Amino acid sequence: MSERRIVVVTAGLSTPSSSRLLADRLSSAVVADLAARDVTAVVTTIELREYARDLMDNLITGFPSLRLESMLADVAAADGLVVVSPIFSTSYSGLFKTFIDVLDPQALAGVPVLIGANAGTARHSLAIDYAIRPLFAYLHADAVPTGVFAASSDWGDAGGDAVRPLQERIDRAAEELGDAVARRTPRPTPVDPFDPASFGGGSSMGNMIGGLSGV
Repeated sequence: MSERRIVVVTAGLSTPSSSRLLADRLSSAVVADLAARDVTAVVTTIELREYARDLMDNLITGFPSLRLESMLADVAAADGLVVVSPIFSTSYSGLFKTFIDVLDPQALAGVPVLIGANAGTARHSLAIDYAIRPLFAYLHADAVPTGVFAASSDWGDAGGDAVRPLQERIDRAAEELGDAVARRTPRPTPVDPFDPASFGGGSSMGNMIGGLSGV
């Protein structure tokens, strides 16, 4: 059984948040789909609210903090990405856009992405296609055709889309992402520049000092 890394990025502002709830439903469906294809998925979930100050500092200074750099490295090494943003004022949240702004423009080239969004009413469901999808087109990511929008009425027994219920939309999008991820060769494991095992081309400090002194 092969293995893939799935990174989930959610831009919800509250705890708990409906964005995180949707992200968890999507990632669970993707894991199940990949398991059916004999592929193991390792999931890393990132809540952007925990990086809000780091993201803003990066915008102002031009440099990421160590924890933000580590998070961005995880995103860049993903075999597949699940992103969920709340919809505010008919578009993605400012926190989500800040995350996009600090990403290396080449980091997601060719990476399969499943886009999710949530808002109070279904009137904002087109925001996925007119607002969020163009961001990933700019980044040359491979966004799957089905985006999943969840309105408040889609949760629990409040009603929702009777023609294509939320779980059916989730399963369809997860199948598309699972297929795209399984067909691709796993991306290389990221190298931690602060890991002694990778420092100096894998040489220990003793060997490096010995080499410099001619021993």
